[in-house]
Amino acid sequence: MTAQDSATTSSAIAVHSDTPRDTRSGTLLAALGVVSFSFSFPATVWALDGFGPWTSTGVRGLLAGLIAAVCLFAARVPLPERRHWPGLLTVAGGCVIGFPLLTTLALQTSTTAHSAVVIGVLPLATAVISSVLTGRRSSRTFWTAAGLGALTVIAFTLQQSRGLPTLGDVYLFGALLVCAAGYAQGGRLASHMPGWQVIAWGVVAALPVSVLVTGLSLPWEPVHLTAKAAVGMAYIAAISQFGGFVVWYRGMAAIGVPKASQIQLAQPLITLVWSVLLMDEQLSPLAAVTALIVLGCIAVTQRARD
Repeated sequence: MTAQDSATTSSAIAVHSDTPRDTRSGTLLAALGVVSFSFSFPATVWALDGFGPWTSTGVRGLLAGLIAAVCLFAARVPLPERRHWPGLLTVAGGCVIGFPLLTTLALQTSTTAHSAVVIGVLPLATAVISSVLTGRRSSRTFWTAAGLGALTVIAFTLQQSRGLPTLGDVYLFGALLVCAAGYAQGGRLASHMPGWQVIAWGVVAALPVSVLVTGLSLPWEPVHLTAKAAVGMAYIAAISQFGGFVVWYRGMAAIGVPKASQIQLAQPLITLVWSVLLMDEQLSPLAAVTALIVLGCIAVTQRARD
């Protein structure tokens, strides 16, 4: 779920490889990152088998923060400069707290397939916010494709809910906005520090909130631990929230943003496959068509911004 924007916003860390071997390994790492993120929604649904939505968000951030803190300490990474902390706090609020909480709440009533299609427009939202933040003037082609992608998702959402968005859709669109802001800021910070450190400091910065949310929610949302819930929680904490970013950024650094972005376009479609194979959901033809249209719009915006 969460890597789609990286190819749009983290161009500062892209370094092209000179050897075919490095290119192959970079492509493999980038593909692994995409596959890792594509399973985030199904894993979240599994986590909800034993955790409440607020508890799931808190525990997810808490575990990811502890893993990131150990990695930062082991690598002896110094504290970021003071001027970078506002951006890191935006990453923490959008990517570590806001997006996981809102998508978790949405997945209580929305299917993973429906959510994947709606969130599939995230790269477009990130690109728009990034353009606003940086003042970069994008082409008319870019804005046309971005607008078409957004309208396609809105039309799909309204059709599925018979004219009015559901509460789950409201959560998903809110998640889009906060996550896009976090990704845009993360892309800006990636020009000053390695990408994995951006997400690492983001989850560490969110630790106080994660601890507070976990402590307050546990009495109201008792945990009924099952094997499925444990696997889902372990995945969204270790992979979706942190580990997947490490693999994704390493792959991007090896093959560059343009090539990595083409791999990333497959992410919503892979999530749709997971929803059918592992979640026993029925995939409507409209969902598949909508995902393909959004994929095409993202491809156009990628080319228009190069």
